[in-house]
Amino acid sequence: MKQNGYETMLGCASVAMADGGHYAADLYEGLEKEALTSPEYRTFAHTPLPVQELRTGATVTPPPLLKGYLCLGAKICGAPAWDLDFNTADFLTLLRISEIAERYARHFMAD
Repeated sequence: MKQNGYETMLGCASVAMADGGHYAADLYEGLEKEALTSPEYRTFAHTPLPVQELRTGATVTPPPLLKGYLCLGAKICGAPAWDLDFNTADFLTLLRISEIAERYARHFMAD
């Protein structure tokens, strides 16, 4: 990102829905409180996961890839999309180079 002058990177963190989507809905409920982008970067899925209907109130931890992104300083852009073809909940994830956690910035962006 730094080498090419990019400030922002977008990606998709997919979460399997083998349990019918309950884990993904509970995950979003937790991330909504602490890991949402600021409003100007919010997105809305064409096929949203029905979070309200699927949530159970369980406290869950993010899967390793998403957890890694969040530790770097990434944020999610809104509620997950439901990918019917792959049966996943897809969290659009945004990482801004200016918001990379200092610990990781020292490691990855040292000159």
